[in-house]
Amino acid sequence: MLSSATTNVLRATARRQMPIVQRTFQHRFNSTVAAQTVKQTTKKRRWNNFKKVAAVGVAGFLGITFYGMYYHRHPTENPVAFDPKKKTIVVLGSGWASTSFLKSIDTSLYNIVVVSPRNYFLFTPLLPSCTVGTIDIRSVIEPIRFITRHKANEVKVYEAECTDIDAENKTVTIVDNSDVKGENWTSTIPYDYLVIGVGAQSQTFGIKGVEEYGCFLKEVWDAQKIRSKLMDCIETAAFPGQSPEEIERLLHMVVVGGGPTGIEYAAELHDFLVEDLTRWYHSLAGKLKITLVEAMPNVLPAFSKQLIDYTESTFKEQKIEIHTKTQVKEVHEKEIIVQNAKGEKESMPYGLLVWATGNTTRPVIKKLMAQYPEAQNVRRGLAVDDWLRMTGTQDIFALGDATATKYAPTAQVASQQGKYLARVFAQLYAIEQHEAELDAAQTAEEKAKRTRRLEKAKDIKPFHYSHQGSLCYIGSDKAIADLPFGPGNVASGGVATFAFWRSAYISNLFSARNKWLVITDWTKKTFWGRDISRE
Repeated sequence: MLSSATTNVLRATARRQMPIVQRTFQHRFNSTVAAQTVKQTTKKRRWNNFKKVAAVGVAGFLGITFYGMYYHRHPTENPVAFDPKKKTIVVLGSGWASTSFLKSIDTSLYNIVVVSPRNYFLFTPLLPSCTVGTIDIRSVIEPIRFITRHKANEVKVYEAECTDIDAENKTVTIVDNSDVKGENWTSTIPYDYLVIGVGAQSQTFGIKGVEEYGCFLKEVWDAQKIRSKLMDCIETAAFPGQSPEEIERLLHMVVVGGGPTGIEYAAELHDFLVEDLTRWYHSLAGKLKITLVEAMPNVLPAFSKQLIDYTESTFKEQKIEIHTKTQVKEVHEKEIIVQNAKGEKESMPYGLLVWATGNTTRPVIKKLMAQYPEAQNVRRGLAVDDWLRMTGTQDIFALGDATATKYAPTAQVASQQGKYLARVFAQLYAIEQHEAELDAAQTAEEKAKRTRRLEKAKDIKPFHYSHQGSLCYIGSDKAIADLPFGPGNVASGGVATFAFWRSAYISNLFSARNKWLVITDWTKKTFWGRDISRE
């Protein structure tokens, strides 16, 4: 027991220390509350900043979108008519090269005439998606007049096919290739400069039966034909009384060509079969088969070894058979004869055959090359110099797949060539103006000044291709990308690359209208699936 004196001392000490404990507790409590208040304030400030940034972004997006809509719906009301004093440029084709040239050319400097068998531009990288209904065909085409009618000066557009080029007399012969023809269905157009961007046609390597029984994948009607024949094969396989062998043949889809086009079509076909057809054709589930045939040792030769292996392993998971070092020797109505890596010939029955093997020159290009046998001695296309001028001529320029250059025949190359050639024509116009000014100069000082300007204008830089990378969709929401980075490349593949693939293609579409339509198609496919009706 403590004495009363000791107890009193302890109580007195406790009373003296109580304010200190209270102050310490209060300080800690206040510190905790203040810290929580600061955190809440910081979070609130960040959230408010995010909302402001999001609001600005949404407002900017809507503003750009509505401006694009307004611009699209309001072409130039009264474009300046053709000026007979100006030189005329005739543009053949409406593909990547020609369309890029048309978008960039200054129409106030020249009279422009466009001749093409189709009155639209086709965004070919997304064409495989159109064959199975992932994207509607009209979402990836842009009428040429949507481009030319927004120019300040008149641009004449003729839906016709150029059948002959008279380089000596500087004229082109065009023919109306539509089903409906008027009294006059052929014409001759003179030119001062000719820009050839007619592209190329599918290479068959002289194999009989390819054109009769195969389906190419270069044009809108090719995609429509593939879709119709694909659904025909499936519906015929579901017809009562078909033998197991016939069902197996009808449901065997063969793709010839292991480049990006063949790979992407096989991938899109796989997604269509797995995501849609197996749900609506339950009796045929598991019987559908995809085979890809490639003559080279591996697919996608332009990509890195790492991405080639990744693609082949992905196709293996998807049960897509790849036959490399295999050549097609014969094509028949219901089978193809191939020669495998061992040199043995074997039959491969099929229901649908898609031919995506490469390009060859068009007849009009072959006829033009025959006029210059010494200068035009490259079989795969028109030989051009570093300024895209056709070798052996002074007033004919060629670009895109119609040419034989050191670059790959890709949309990326053709697009850059079109923009470059528009700049060349701007400099050619400047040269003519400076020459006229030099002739009109009176004093020696003025002549010297005009001469310096003329020499500067004549310094036209040669075409330089800037590679922005290669992309390819490989199915199952996966893609691969081979992108330049510093002295080397960065290779990536997977779902994240698929998102990059989609964003890259959206950004490269020529108009806001196409961007909206493609995004809408992807959204519809996600929520509603693909349409399985036959067109």
